[in-house]
Amino acid sequence: MTREIIAGLPKALLHDHLDGGVRPETVLELADEIGHELPVNGSVEELAAWFRDSADSGSLVRYLETFAHTVAVMQTPDHLYRVAKECVLDLAADGVVYAESRYAPEQHLERGMALDEVVEAVNAGFRDGERMAADAGQPIVVRALLTAMRHAARSREIAELAVRYRDAGVAGFDIAGAEAGFPPSRHMAAFEYLKAENAHFTIHAGEAFGLPSIWEALQVCGADRLGHGVRIVDDIGFGDGTVTDDPAGANLAALSDPTSLRLGRLAAYVRDTRVPLEMCPHSNVQTGAAPSIAAHPITALARLRYRVTVNTDNRLMSGTSMTQEMSALVEQAGWTIDDLRWVTTNAMKSAFLPFDERLALIEETIKPAYAAAGARR
Repeated sequence: MTREIIAGLPKALLHDHLDGGVRPETVLELADEIGHELPVNGSVEELAAWFRDSADSGSLVRYLETFAHTVAVMQTPDHLYRVAKECVLDLAADGVVYAESRYAPEQHLERGMALDEVVEAVNAGFRDGERMAADAGQPIVVRALLTAMRHAARSREIAELAVRYRDAGVAGFDIAGAEAGFPPSRHMAAFEYLKAENAHFTIHAGEAFGLPSIWEALQVCGADRLGHGVRIVDDIGFGDGTVTDDPAGANLAALSDPTSLRLGRLAAYVRDTRVPLEMCPHSNVQTGAAPSIAAHPITALARLRYRVTVNTDNRLMSGTSMTQEMSALVEQAGWTIDDLRWVTTNAMKSAFLPFDERLALIEETIKPAYAAAGARR
């Protein structure tokens, strides 16, 4: 299970932010073009290091500042097109065969674009990126998720936008932003509209806030998937009814016998109904949602057979890729190639893509490649 082997495996990615994965050289070039002042005026390497260090600083203010600089260079159709195209090419080079890339159209209106123009520019970049990747022998399918900011009041409008473009490469809807103080139920008009339109949506829940956020996203709003969902471990304890301050880490010792763990009502519901969890190991460690890669809840939840998926969240800020995420789980948490195949299949089963297209990728691309890689070990 070398990194070379992992790099060559097909991957499926459900949780990746477009404005969190901009190439540092693109940020540098576009900032210079529009006269945007960056915190680092040096090399591409220095700027990339600043993004990673800021995300690792432990300061939420500094972490959020990083997005101010990427969003600033994504305010024209040409710039959005370029970022979207490069996103596809970078993911394809990393072995990703299916990806859902999310972004908030309402954050890209500062230079006069309308919401529809934002979506059309990103879609054009995604389609050209797909064609270029296929020409390079790295086929990939990319779909967009349109995100509404949970502290704002445009969620119904963004939901309508997602439905309007669902036959043009937009697979679904998302809400993101600070969980505490901004419950998803504030956006019920959007969710009711999406359900009436038979549209897919995911909700960021259970990362910075706990079980109430997860419960509300599922039972009040009706989310198809949970963005992160790490804090579901707060509802998992030992068989004698005791819980621990760090169930994700402490429960690992008991996983040789999963029956020694007790699932609360919500934790059992999430597992029983196969709710997909969009987990992002490196990002979760940066934000404090997990103590380390070795003790990340994803390993405990995988062994308990939750429908977990591995994702990147913000590739620039975390200095990561799907290969890096998977390699870290192998090296630090003892994952095997069977674990990687399983979570990749989970992601494809949970994708906001028509069933026949999902099945084709699983049967024709993912299964054969993992079988061949396993035979080479």
